[in-house]
Order: sequence, then structure tokens, then C-alpha cells
Amino acid sequence: MSTQSTPGIDEAGTTDHPSRSDGFVRGISGAIGGPLGEHATALDRPAGQERRFWTAVRIVLALACLTLALHWVQKSPCQDGAWQNNVQYTRFCYTDVLALYYAEGLNEGKVPYRDHPVEYPVLTGYFMGALGLPVHAIGDGDPSINQGQWFYNLNALVLGALAVATVAVILALRRRRPWDAALFALAPALVLTATVNWDLLAIGLAAFGLLAWARKRPATAGVLLGLAGAAKLWPLFLLGPILVLALRADRLRAALVATGTAIAAVVLVNLPAARAYPDNWDRFFELNTTRPIDWGTLWYIGRYLDGKVGNDPARLGPFEWLNANIPTLNTLSYVLFGLACLGVAVLALRAPRRPRLGQLAFLVVAAFLIFSKVWSQQFVLWLLPLVVLARPKWGAFLAWQIAEVCYFVAFYGELLGAATSRPVFPEGVFVLASTLRLTTVVVLCVFVVKEILHPERDAVRATYPDDPDGGVLDGAPDAPWLDRWRIREPKPEPQPEPATT
Repeated sequence: MSTQSTPGIDEAGTTDHPSRSDGFVRGISGAIGGPLGEHATALDRPAGQERRFWTAVRIVLALACLTLALHWVQKSPCQDGAWQNNVQYTRFCYTDVLALYYAEGLNEGKVPYRDHPVEYPVLTGYFMGALGLPVHAIGDGDPSINQGQWFYNLNALVLGALAVATVAVILALRRRRPWDAALFALAPALVLTATVNWDLLAIGLAAFGLLAWARKRPATAGVLLGLAGAAKLWPLFLLGPILVLALRADRLRAALVATGTAIAAVVLVNLPAARAYPDNWDRFFELNTTRPIDWGTLWYIGRYLDGKVGNDPARLGPFEWLNANIPTLNTLSYVLFGLACLGVAVLALRAPRRPRLGQLAFLVVAAFLIFSKVWSQQFVLWLLPLVVLARPKWGAFLAWQIAEVCYFVAFYGELLGAATSRPVFPEGVFVLASTLRLTTVVVLCVFVVKEILHPERDAVRATYPDDPDGGVLDGAPDAPWLDRWRIREPKPEPQPEPATT
């Protein structure tokens, strides 16, 4: 399909406009006068051909900065650390960044891993120390400063820069679809959770890793994905889709280089702390092994239903039993995730056309969250850049974001109720919010799978000939051995010949 005949592509055939190509945006655009016109599309012309400062790229980057500024304002009631009368819950401004400055001993000058066990992977611990120890040193010399507030604001600045960099990466990957990045830049979840924890560190590194892969630099991509995996574990899961797609395209060498350098980066980053302070380094793995069912997960919903279905209080329901038998819960969670990954691999090999990397990456990380026993509020950030790359359509995305906002409010109600021993909402409200969040993520997965099986519905492929994130895979033919596995694309129905007179 040529870009000249594709709805949403401008006359130059270079830029997609959602108000023309996205059914949801086209529908609501009627409230402000209809789809984008010729005057507005001048925003997308190269700087040398027009005199406008506000190009689409600059608008999206400015929107990201505005969103992060709103997030900073939203968290401002908690920045002084004087959390009296549960203000961190009543004002929705709790952040691990400030709380753990004291809990991890950074305010006392303790070096992560050497002096104190850290509950996060090593690169996050190093990051905390790199910003926290200088703040402590300054605070020792000037007791008038609020060390916790300085530490939070320094983290907010760096993490905000990583968020803007992630938007820039999405823009670089989607030069013909710059407005896709607005999904990330304007996401309500980014407003609410950007600095709840250090997840944007891993997200930024993973985004640059995907960009390096798209630029056909597999070794660099591996190093960046390995560093991201040393900050939070999930970016390592992206290596699976790379390997499966490379197998289908007979480009395994590049994928193995990326995987090898990723493993090397993870080992090299972990080695100093693991060898010198093994017990403190192992704290992250110990917590994840022994942690019971956490709030808002599939398993938590099951525990609630146990209490509604079972009539014998002396007999544990299946989910309550799993919560009391954590090794079995861990095994079941890993097995379900493994089966989901196997299903994604089969889908990747059997799909009528090779799926895009963004599609498979989203499915794998979403499956991990769906079956995990822990789904913290800020984990929504993991999916934000991946859903933009996988399925840049506004309708289902906004439904998911509304569900995340509902969960955010219900979650803080649950926190406040636990702190005061007076429930804010009935437990069923929190479970309903958790179910809505889970359901919308599953629905997004279903939509992505449908577009993999019917690539003609894929918005990105309506603009690009193959996979702009694919790197060495982009435009590569399938391996000959795959012919017997692949589902055949349905032949287009013959068009009736025009009537002659």
C-alpha cells in the first residue's frame, strides 16, 4: 500500500496524522472542527521549508516536559519529608525515592551494598548511591538544607530527563509517525507515577537499547539492554523476541551478539557487589523469593474471590493456599509466564507475516505483569513505551489509562485504610479497580495478537513497509525452512470488473 493512498499520510507521504488515520481520534476531532487541515500539517515540514518553530517533534517534547512538570507539582506536598497525618496518602504523593533515602541509610552516608542491603538490582542501587551520597556530604556541611528534598528533586531531574529522552527515542523510531510519541508524553500514568520509584532509569536505558538495535548496532543494543536489566529485570525479557524474530528471519548472528553482550553487561555490573558483599547483594533475590501475594495482582483478586466463594473458614481456598505456600506460588507464576512466552514464540513463527519487535516486546512484558505476584503502581511505566511501539491507537490506550487512574486512586485508599485501620473504600472497590487494570492490559494484548495475525490492520505497517524497529530484521525475508510453519495470508477477494456499456 503506498503512503499516498493511505488515510492519515500527508501529501509528501512522510507523516501520519491520527486525526485522519485513527478512528477514535478522527471521531473526537469533530468537537474541535474536524481532522487536521493543510495549515496545521505544515508543522511536519522540514525546518528549511517552513518558518514555524513548533514542529510536531518539538510539540511532543514540550508536552512531555509539561507532563513531568505536572507530576512534580503533584508530588510536591511530600517533598519536605514531613509526612504528618498521612499526607503522603491523602495527597497521593508518596514516593519510594524520598522514603528510601532514609530507609536505605543514604542520609547517614551508608554506601549501598557495602554498608546496607538494597532491595533493588545493582544498577538501581548504584544510582541511588551516586545521587544520595553527594547530597549527604553537602548536608553534613550545611545542616540547614533538607537532604531528603534535595535527593528527591535531584532524582526527579535525572529521571525526568530520562523520560524526555525516551520520548525522543520514540520520535527517532517513528519519524513518519511523530504523534505516536504523544501517547507516552501525555499518559496520565506518567503524571501519577513517574518518580514513585526508579523505573525510568531502566526504561530510558531499554529505549536506547531498542534504538541501537533499530540502527543495526546489536552489540551496543545488548550492552544497553543489559544495563537496563541490571537496573530492573524486565528489559532482559526483550532479548527473547529479538532471538525469535531473528530465528524466523535467519539473522541469528546479530541476535546472539546482542544477547551475549547483554549477559556480559549484567555480569560485569553485578560482579563487584556480588563478590564483595554477597549477602547484601542477594537481598533483591531473597525478597522476590519470599514475598507473598501483593496488592492488585491476579493472585490478589483470586484471594478475594476465595473469601466470597468458600464457606468453610477452616479450609483455605486455592489462592489463599498459594499465599501460604510461596515456593509453589513462585513456581506457578514462572510456569505461566514461561507458557505465555512459548505462546508468543509460536505466534511469532506462525504469523502470516513476521511480527514487529515492538509487538512481541509488549506481549512478553505484559504477560510477565499479568502472571506476576507483584504489580506495583509504577510498573505501568514499563508498558508505556512498548504499547506505543506495538499499537499506537488512542481508543484502547485511553481505556487502559483510565483503568490505571482508577487503580491509582483505589490503591491510595487502600494505603490510607491500612495506615489508619479505617477502610476508605470497601475491599471490593479495590478489587474491581485491580480487575479493570488487568482486563484492559489483557484486551490490549488481544488487539496486538489480532494485528499480528492480520497485519493489514497494523497502523505502523500502514506507514512503514516492514518494521522500523527491526534493525537487521527490517525487510529481511523469512528463512526457507519456515514455509511449512507459517499461516498463509488470505488471498484478497477479487474485485468485480467495472460494468461496460
